[in-house]
Order: sequence, then structure tokens, then C-alpha cells
Amino acid sequence: MIFIVRHGNDPAEYILPHRINHRANLQALKDLGVTEVIGINSTGSLKKNLYPGMIVIPDDFITLMATPTIHQNKTSHITPSLNESVRQKLITAARNSNLDVVETGTYWQVMGPRLETKAEIRMMANYADIVGMTMANEAVIALEMGLPYASACSIDNYGNGLVEKPLSMEEIITGTRKNADMMMRLLERYVEGMSQR
Repeated sequence: MIFIVRHGNDPAEYILPHRINHRANLQALKDLGVTEVIGINSTGSLKKNLYPGMIVIPDDFITLMATPTIHQNKTSHITPSLNESVRQKLITAARNSNLDVVETGTYWQVMGPRLETKAEIRMMANYADIVGMTMANEAVIALEMGLPYASACSIDNYGNGLVEKPLSMEEIITGTRKNADMMMRLLERYVEGMSQR
């Protein structure tokens, strides 16, 4: 198993979501012979019934901004998708870890680094379940490179305005740290499952 910290290892030099070089990260994985990629994503909930501490294994995503590509000078059209085989293995790993998992959902990617307005959250909630800043870009590049990709998304907070308490970056960081052990358990089960295949 190879793990890439997409935001960097040094908190003092945190790589903002819109500055992550997904192409370089995924090319490194491909060069090392990786055959499946799992994105671990921190997300905000767009629905009150999807609460912090849950895991969503999305089956689709929305992004209304330009996504990066590996193709600079040639025409290449792909139909974006998440790999169903990797998704099902993630679902099995989450179930085997006794985690509170939602097996489908739509991820809405925003550019970041700013958070969303209350109006944006209300609009997104009509079409998606969770919101984050990295997964769609990563998924598109992985597909272009021929790397099977799916994501496990921890819900670390409610979207801005979804609950009465104002959203803060501190709340998001606290939620992410709280859910880190849960995500590690999921990865451990996933790897155990790979050794049994």
C-alpha cells in the first residue's frame, strides 16, 4: 500500500485544494505499479440525515468548473465515472469495520479554498449529498491514466447554514481528526481484503 498526503506532510506548508498537483501524484502511483486508487476525502454534508461521523462511498460526482487533464495538445473525451469494483470493495471494508456507511451518494466538488455560502449549500443540496474540494479532479485524472479509482468520504461537518451553529474551519479540522481513526480502520480492512483475493 502506498499513501500520498495530497495536502503535504508539513502543516506549515499546507497545499491548498486548488493547488494540488493531482497529475503528478497519480503519475507517481502509476509509475510505482499501483493498480487501484482510493481517495480519502473530507466532506461537508448537504443533508441533515447525513451527519458527521458517517462515511459515504459516492457513486457519482458533480463539478461545474474545469477539471485538470493529462491531455494538453490532443483531443480526448472520457465519460467520468468512479470504478464500481473498487467502490464495492470499499463498501465491504466499511461494513466489515462496523462503520456507519452510506453506499451511494453524489459528491459536489467546489474549487476552494473558501467555504460555501449558505445559498450555495441550499442549491447544491438539490443535486448532491456531500461537498468537498478534491475528489472530482483526482477521479478524472485517474480515469485518464487508466487507474481504477473510487473514494471514501468522511463527513466531518454539516454544510454552511444546514444547522444553526455557524461553520468554522476549526470545526472542520476537529471533525477530520475525529474521523481519521475511522478512515484508517477502513483502509486496514480494504488491504486485508486484497490479501484474501
